[in-house]
Amino acid sequence: MSSPFTPDAVEAIKRHMNDDHADDALLIVKALGGRPEATAARTTGVDAEAITFTAVSGGQEVTVRVPWGTTLTERAQVRREVVRLYREACAALGVPARGEH
Repeated sequence: MSSPFTPDAVEAIKRHMNDDHADDALLIVKALGGRPEATAARTTGVDAEAITFTAVSGGQEVTVRVPWGTTLTERAQVRREVVRLYREACAALGVPARGEH
């Protein structure tokens, strides 16, 4: 798992996702991470290939990796990919997506 992101950038992304988009992470885990029964999710990693979550599923913590649509090479791509995953998750679950994140 390669990462074009510095450890500080990864920490900032995780903090932002967990502080501002925890509900979005759960939708992504349920719809695209193969854990429809998940009750909670937090972002635990980001690399060039995927975003990683720790989800609560069946009362257990499990690791869920959801691949990006492309290999990322710069931090600015993370936002676009997370928004894309969120919108795909909403569509898959039949949940209306909010406006721009």
